[in-house]
Amino acid sequence: MKRNPSYIFIGISSLALLVVLIIQVNWIVETARIKEELFNEKANMVLAKTAEALRVDTQTCNNLEKGVGNSEQHIIDSLFNHYIRLYNIRIDYTFEVKLAVPANAGNNFGNSFYAIQPNSYQTCIPGVSTSNGLELKLIFPKREEFILAEMRIPFLSSVLLILVVMVLYWRTILSLLKEKQIAEHTTDFLNNMTHEFKTPLTNIALAGKLMLKNSGLSEDDKVKHYTGIILEENEKLRHQVEQVLSMSALERGEIPITKTVLDLHQIIHDSLKCIGLQMEAQNCKVSLSLEAENAVISGDKVHLTSALCNLIDNAIKYSDSNPEIAIRTSNQANSIILTIADKGIGIEQKYQKNVFQKFFRVPTGDVHNVKGFGLGLAYAKSIMELHKGTIELSSVKNEGTVFTITLPNA
Repeated sequence: MKRNPSYIFIGISSLALLVVLIIQVNWIVETARIKEELFNEKANMVLAKTAEALRVDTQTCNNLEKGVGNSEQHIIDSLFNHYIRLYNIRIDYTFEVKLAVPANAGNNFGNSFYAIQPNSYQTCIPGVSTSNGLELKLIFPKREEFILAEMRIPFLSSVLLILVVMVLYWRTILSLLKEKQIAEHTTDFLNNMTHEFKTPLTNIALAGKLMLKNSGLSEDDKVKHYTGIILEENEKLRHQVEQVLSMSALERGEIPITKTVLDLHQIIHDSLKCIGLQMEAQNCKVSLSLEAENAVISGDKVHLTSALCNLIDNAIKYSDSNPEIAIRTSNQANSIILTIADKGIGIEQKYQKNVFQKFFRVPTGDVHNVKGFGLGLAYAKSIMELHKGTIELSSVKNEGTVFTITLPNA
């Protein structure tokens, strides 16, 4: 089975993006861990420096062993405040001082460690007048909030970067799939165009050769017969070429829409005359229910007629045999509603959203008896939009299709 390079590219790039996202998330987690370790290191240094300053101040230590008064609290608070500012820790804190239990006294000076709570740090100061010493605890009630605040800029920048990369990746994938779809439609269009042009050209060449040969027909009858074939096939070629050129010109905005006051009912009759030969050849039956009391619109007669011809022609082509078409008009508010319904093969639900796309043709399996470039419905939609109108589709497979056109009254 041949693998599609586009899907291989999408799979590899998706895997690469996933790896990048995992690395980015891991970097965020690692940064948070480092920020936490850095905070712990600073907090321990503050505690150690304060404890060392108190140890040197024997008078204060002696007073603390007898009891913590306001003066001693002020001294300790001043020391903590000084070193916290020195180590750039911008967060509220509290502290506790009490006599240490024997197991924590003596040689444990300077050994800072976590208390039971993760936001507190403590150490021991050797005793001066007693053997127990002092236990000094530094507490940061909002430690987690401070670490998260420190992580805000790298976290937000990482999230923003991830979002930008994902949006760009998604846009790239959509563009790739769209380009792939356009390439497929273009290939189908070129194949259809080759077949559409090949048949008339072959018939014209054949008619020309037969004109040169002797036959049982008289000279005048022979010329008249084969000339008619040539003209008919030439008209088919002209129609196909004009359809392609008109669609391209519409997209470039080069076809001027000349609006005049028109009767939509007359446009419908003109459209039926336009494809009268196809209707006669296919034994098509058309029922008209032109019930709109106000059928006056402002529009371009040529393009509206051509658009309706495309819709009626589609109804004929996509019917198995003896097509039956119902055309109805009605008024709603300040608009006229035109419906063109057939009892043809219908359109599957999954294809209905694509039928108005340029070059799109509903797949018909191994049957290739329906001719065209896939431009008729795209052209019809463009014309209706240029007239401030809409065209909608409803269809049921094997039951038929209904096109509903809404145009504003003049």
